[in-house]
Amino acid sequence: MTPMKMYADSPGRRVRQIVTDLLFVMWCGAFVLIGFAVHSMIMDLEDPSTDASRSASGLADSLRDAGDVVGGIPLVGDEGAEPFEKGADAAEKMATAAEDGSQNVANLAVALGLYSGLVPLALIALQYLPRRATFVRNATAGQKYLDAREDLDLFALRALARQPMHVLAQISDDPAGDWRSGDPVLIERLAELELRDCGLTPPTRQQLAVAVQQEPAEPPVPEPALPPRSDTRPR
Repeated sequence: MTPMKMYADSPGRRVRQIVTDLLFVMWCGAFVLIGFAVHSMIMDLEDPSTDASRSASGLADSLRDAGDVVGGIPLVGDEGAEPFEKGADAAEKMATAAEDGSQNVANLAVALGLYSGLVPLALIALQYLPRRATFVRNATAGQKYLDAREDLDLFALRALARQPMHVLAQISDDPAGDWRSGDPVLIERLAELELRDCGLTPPTRQQLAVAVQQEPAEPPVPEPALPPRSDTRPR
């Protein structure tokens, strides 16, 4: 199985890819921290609503206790306790409204935290990751075809189909015709263009010669045995 090729063979391009990967990771970490910071900042606005809810709940309990005491006084009864009960009901409504406000603040903190962190992260990831994945896929696939001179012909053919016309014109006045004629110099230059785009270094002639020597020799194909001749002469 061919190992995955993450970085180019060229030192300069490899350094740029490593630096870009590090910057992408730092970018991701920075916006994750920004998302948590925004969430924490918005959640600080929840404290007044929480305090108001607790105070209103405590006031409602106190009013009800006072109403129970007043209602127990002779000659006063429930009529004296009614204002306290109404006040307790109003305090409970205030507590419910404060709780709703607190929940709304918490929901807003989550939404703004995710928006502040994920949206910028998604924008850069959608631009960077597809290009990075394309390079890794092409480089990994291309390195499997660098063990014979015929492979350079394949990359030269891809260069004819993919490279801009002004780039091909700098190599030859008739690149297609020279490729069909098997010009080795042109094939190497075209293959070098395509390999450079894939992040690969063209093999030297010595490396190609060694690869050819290491290829296992094909076993000879046995010739089919001829059937024995039969004597069909008349007697």
